[in-house]
Amino acid sequence: MTRDQRHDNAYIFGAVCPSRDVGAALVLPEVNIDAMNLYLAEIAKTVPCGIHAVVIIDGAGWHKEGGDLLVPTNLSLLKLPPYSPELNAQENIWQFLRQNFLAGRIFDSYDDIVDACCNAWKALVAEARRITSIASRDWLKCVSS
Repeated sequence: MTRDQRHDNAYIFGAVCPSRDVGAALVLPEVNIDAMNLYLAEIAKTVPCGIHAVVIIDGAGWHKEGGDLLVPTNLSLLKLPPYSPELNAQENIWQFLRQNFLAGRIFDSYDDIVDACCNAWKALVAEARRITSIASRDWLKCVSS
């Protein structure tokens, strides 16, 4: 049987604030420190003046503070313990996007992949209270300074 083994990837860097029912995301071609810096800058732009946000992260190599990672002054990073995705409400967002928009699809081009990722994120943030319903946890709050 002949199969097409070619593939391309796009990565959604996304964060949500369930209490404000908002999200910030970038769709990027790679995962690395430079992409993470762009992402943190994007999140920082969405945080209202006078507010300090906590971004929950896992232990991925491009999440490590120090060196080339630039954390904006209105953000703090909270690293989860290893192998604990259940503590990160963002995992519910990824599951929702996969189940409702992204899984089981074949794309004709890289641009189609990027468009699908962007459209999935836009659909998520456009639906009132969707982020809150998916990502709310009693212990997860946006923190004001």
